[in-house]
Amino acid sequence: MLSLSYNQFSGNISALQSLTLLESLDISSNQFSGNISAIQSLTLLASLDLSSNQFSGNILAIQSLTLLESLDLSSNKFSGTTSAIQSLTLLASLDLSFNQFSGNISAIQSLTLLASLDLSFNQLSGNISALESLTSLQLLDVSNNKFHIPSSLRPFFNLSKLKYFHADNNTIHADDHEMSHSSTPRFRLSSISLSCCGSVGSFPKFLYHQSELQHVDLSNIYFKVDRFPFWLLENNTMLVTLNLVNCSLSGPFQVTSRVHSTLSYLNISNNAFGGNIPARIGAHLPFLVYLNMSKNYFNGSIPSSFGDTSSLQILDLSNNQLSGEIPEHMAMGCSSLQFLGLSNNKLQGSIFSGNFNLTSLLELELNGNNFTGMIPNVLANCSYLYILDLSNNSIYGEVPSWIWNMSELAALDVSRNQLFGRLPQWRGSASNLEQVAMADNQLEGLIPRAICSLNLKLQFLDLSMNSLSGTLPSCFKPGSVREVHLFKNKLQGALPNAFHDSCLLVTLDLSYNHLKGNIPNWVSNLSELSYLLLRRNHFEGEIPIQLCKLDRLSLIDLSQNNLSGGIPYCLKVSALNYAIEQNIWLRSSLDDINSSMSIEVSIEYTVKSRSYNYKRRMLQYMSGIDLSSNKLTGEISFETRNIMKLFTLNLSHNSLTGPIPQVFSNLKDLESLDLSYNNLTGNIPVEFGGLHFLQYFNVSYNNLSGKTPERIRQLGTFDESCYVGNPFLCGSLVGKNCSPVATPLTPKALVGNKEDHGFIDMDAFYASFFACYVVVLLCITAVLYINPYWRQAWFYYIQMAVDSCYYFVVDNFPINFCSGNM
Repeated sequence: MLSLSYNQFSGNISALQSLTLLESLDISSNQFSGNISAIQSLTLLASLDLSSNQFSGNILAIQSLTLLESLDLSSNKFSGTTSAIQSLTLLASLDLSFNQFSGNISAIQSLTLLASLDLSFNQLSGNISALESLTSLQLLDVSNNKFHIPSSLRPFFNLSKLKYFHADNNTIHADDHEMSHSSTPRFRLSSISLSCCGSVGSFPKFLYHQSELQHVDLSNIYFKVDRFPFWLLENNTMLVTLNLVNCSLSGPFQVTSRVHSTLSYLNISNNAFGGNIPARIGAHLPFLVYLNMSKNYFNGSIPSSFGDTSSLQILDLSNNQLSGEIPEHMAMGCSSLQFLGLSNNKLQGSIFSGNFNLTSLLELELNGNNFTGMIPNVLANCSYLYILDLSNNSIYGEVPSWIWNMSELAALDVSRNQLFGRLPQWRGSASNLEQVAMADNQLEGLIPRAICSLNLKLQFLDLSMNSLSGTLPSCFKPGSVREVHLFKNKLQGALPNAFHDSCLLVTLDLSYNHLKGNIPNWVSNLSELSYLLLRRNHFEGEIPIQLCKLDRLSLIDLSQNNLSGGIPYCLKVSALNYAIEQNIWLRSSLDDINSSMSIEVSIEYTVKSRSYNYKRRMLQYMSGIDLSSNKLTGEISFETRNIMKLFTLNLSHNSLTGPIPQVFSNLKDLESLDLSYNNLTGNIPVEFGGLHFLQYFNVSYNNLSGKTPERIRQLGTFDESCYVGNPFLCGSLVGKNCSPVATPLTPKALVGNKEDHGFIDMDAFYASFFACYVVVLLCITAVLYINPYWRQAWFYYIQMAVDSCYYFVVDNFPINFCSGNM
């Protein structure tokens, strides 16, 4: 016997080929690699364990090891077929899991002594009935392959010793012959797992014959049954786990008529169950540890009998239509509860208004209900609370100061309530906070310096849509922050240096405040920045060229400020689906909860002249530049390769000059282009007709000339309002004919060294103006000379005007002043 397991050996195993008398070899959990041809000479082996290495290639070398009784090749990189094991007829245990085997499994049908067979996590396919001859099997795992398995399990009916059958992530299909056969399976399963996909109609009949089941997982199989299979509980009194997630089950939820003393895990989430939750559910299932009934259509109140489940640790009733208050008996009796999810229901009243004993809570999610009242002080006793989500309710009052003393709290969301007052001061106990969201309340005053205690771990901050004023404290420098949302407040002063070293920052939204000064050059340090939103502030100066160093920009909105100068030609903008998507997830602190928390914030951005709120799942497909309503000058110039994936561009309401860049016609993804209210000249590029996704186009109120584009393809969807205010445009859209005179030869075409003034010949204009002026003067002189009456009247009116001016000066200025000038 030779055991070298759990070491750091590497390389090949050629040195083992001389050990021909070995009967047992275990070299598992090392870093050996290469092929296994060296073991073909070890013909006396009865046990061979090569698991958890990096072996690759085929396994033909083992076909000579005919005395093997146990073979473990799991967690390697073997590939090819399994034909080599056909000769190993003495095998009692075979594990080929976590490899890359493919093809059918016909070679296994000769291994009639197998008691344990694990083929999971490969690419095997073919007829599963090849296993029906393995009458000694007790454990069979074929999960995560490409088998087509009949829901009746008919090929295994004769495997009388089978106790554990796992076939997750294959294709489960209905058995067409099940209705015509009434045979009873010989196996008595303890555990069955068929979780994956497929539509099988009703529950397989073999389940009705099982009475020793302990673990059942039939998730993600569409049964289309209109009631809960309570008979599974009544027939299997030793059942511990029942998992029926996403099975298209509907109708009422029923519990057994008597107490079930072993069921501890029940998950029926993501179905279509309706009606009330049985009032006696807690009394009939008193030993539940995990209960998930989320994403159904349950209504009515929460049964107070949940308070009888003193062992319950996980309770998720979210995304239903439950109403009423949280039962006081549940708040007292579920003393072991660690996760309580009641979000997105119709619950109301005060939160935990009565007695409270849920001091073991780690995660409390009550968002999306109609709760009123203040944040209950009894939560201060939950010293291990990790996630607290009370958002989207009608909670009022001030944010209690004890929240900041929750030393384990990592995520706090009280957004979209009616909280008021100032942000409370705290003393640094909340330094473990990673996500803080208090948006859309009525908070006011300064942001306290105590926020600096969050510098170490803070990843997400949302204080938007409040009335906070002043500036961020100078000590606030969160190095790990990824998202900052402070829009729609009353913040003042210059852009704070708080984010100077926030190199992981993805979103910075300071729109709709009163910030002023220049956009700082240190913005180039934010190498991960994707969304820069500074809309409607009082920023001035030039757009910093340092923005060109940001390679991951997706949206930049600097509109409605006082920015001047030119547009940096080197700006780079692309959608996140062409870069790396960034998300902030807070994993559940509980191993039994397969969920995570992400506080999702909408970003307001103007597209097609309207403002929309976009969530991240939409933002990842967007890219845009909005520099409208500033004082920008100069010509429009972009490096085309930096904006090839641009979707929206708004440069309206500036003082930009020069022609419309023809390279815009290369932006094939462009959906919205607004260049209105500038001083642009020249023609509208006819190539814009090739912008097939263009839905909004506006070049009104410029100095554009020439003919409006033909109304073909996408440009055919835009009317005259998109071109109005350009006096030198012609065409049917602006109601002006394009005659040959309307487009004269430019001075450059006539004289190479003269300036081009569009339609006006300036030399002719000056000459004609001077001639007209001289003619008018001569006409006046001639009339006065010829007609003495008009001449007398002219000089009379001149004298009257002089006298009026004199007396006006005498009456309105001091005498000494007037006399001194006479």
